[in-house]
Amino acid sequence: MRSTTGPAAVGVVLAAGMGTRVGADGNKAYLPLAGRSMVSWSVNAVAAAPGVDRVVLVYRRGERATAERMLAAEVDSAAIELVEGGDTRHGSEWNVLNHLAPDIESGDVDVVLVHDAARPLAGPDLMAAALATARQFGGAIPGMPAGDVFRDDGDRPSRVPGALVRVQTPQAFHARPLLAAYRAAAAEGFDGTDTSACIQRFTDVDVHVFPGPPTNFKVTFPHDVAVAAHLLGDDA
Repeated sequence: MRSTTGPAAVGVVLAAGMGTRVGADGNKAYLPLAGRSMVSWSVNAVAAAPGVDRVVLVYRRGERATAERMLAAEVDSAAIELVEGGDTRHGSEWNVLNHLAPDIESGDVDVVLVHDAARPLAGPDLMAAALATARQFGGAIPGMPAGDVFRDDGDRPSRVPGALVRVQTPQAFHARPLLAAYRAAAAEGFDGTDTSACIQRFTDVDVHVFPGPPTNFKVTFPHDVAVAAHLLGDDA
């Protein structure tokens, strides 16, 4: 990290959620995968990405000590900042942006990248691609074609027209419009499902979709844990 001069890119890893669907007893971010916790794979990938100058881990309220132990034992970089998460994903992002606000407003931070701890197979190259795309267009999200999607029209299902995309993380955006969007969302009481939802609602930033790999799935259900552990074990 921080090998360049000028404005910095900050990589954020969100690890403040629960694990109800995956069957975790508590925060699924700390599930063991191929010899280490799931969140550590994501933090290390962000920290190793070319162009990422600072890394922030968002931990769940009451879990700071757990996060600190994980970082000390499993993360290569010692310079990871910690921010307490909110009650929702959007609330966690808002907390991070408040933490970064002075540096964004001064121009010291020009791009913010946000990644889910529950996508442990995203590597440094994907982080770097998101940063480069965001710097070029203003916003970047990886996505994959969703294939055929159908809706229930009563008598029979009908195909939804158009090219639908499964959105992934990391998502990256110019920092100042991102901060402005979350301030507008706070004033309106808007709670977005992901970072791009807030940007698209409150700004005219060009959010560019670039190809995301099929392995960059979100660990959501119990079988996802086994698949991710197998793939990470092959890479370890």
